[in-house]
Parts: sequence; C-alpha cells; structure tokens
Amino acid sequence: MAEPWPTELRLAEDGRNLEVSFDDGKHLTFSAEFLRVESPSAEVKGHGPGQEQLVAGKRGVTIQRIEPVGTYAARLIFSDGHSTGLYTWSYLWKLGSERERIWTNYLSKLEAAGLSRA
Repeated sequence: MAEPWPTELRLAEDGRNLEVSFDDGKHLTFSAEFLRVESPSAEVKGHGPGQEQLVAGKRGVTIQRIEPVGTYAARLIFSDGHSTGLYTWSYLWKLGSERERIWTNYLSKLEAAGLSRA
C-alpha cells in the first residue's frame, strides 16, 4: 500500500498553523512551533543518532511561506530565519500520527533542561 499523499497544504493567514490534507481523508493541523522544533534539518536532527539539538523559545514563531521541493516535500520558511528543513510527505504524516508522543517528549526535554517555549 502506498503512503498517503497530500492533496492540500494550507497556511493560516497569521502563519501560526499549517493544515495538511491527505488523499486517505486524513486532515492534520500543525502549529508553526511544533514544526519548527521538529524540523528535519541537520541543524535540529543532527547528522546521526545522538546529535539532535533541543530547540527552545519558539512559541511565537510563524511560517512565512511554503516552497515546493519537487513532488516529495515542502520547505517551510520560518519567521526566525530557519529554512533548511525539507518536510517530506512521509515526515509530515509521521509527525501527525505521533504528535502526542513527540510533543510530550519535547516538553519533558525542555523541562529537564530548564528551558522554556517562550
């Protein structure tokens, strides 16, 4: 079975949310903050296991624009200047499917590091 394919990406007017609809009928809404702190970029994920960077202080970040990358991904341009992550359709699907676990884990890491979302 093929992975779900996006049929629409819609950026909220204020840039705080990205809505993604898939061809299987699933509709996901992501906050800009969530997408920023979970960027698939090397700056955030590193170049291998154990090199991930904890990103704090992104509560107020917005998505300024979306750029298509071929037929497999989108580049999100954030208000803090970050623009190097390529959000593949499968990565967006994974983020949506595992959002609760990912977000809870992120908040726990922030707290353990004494950092905040602000």
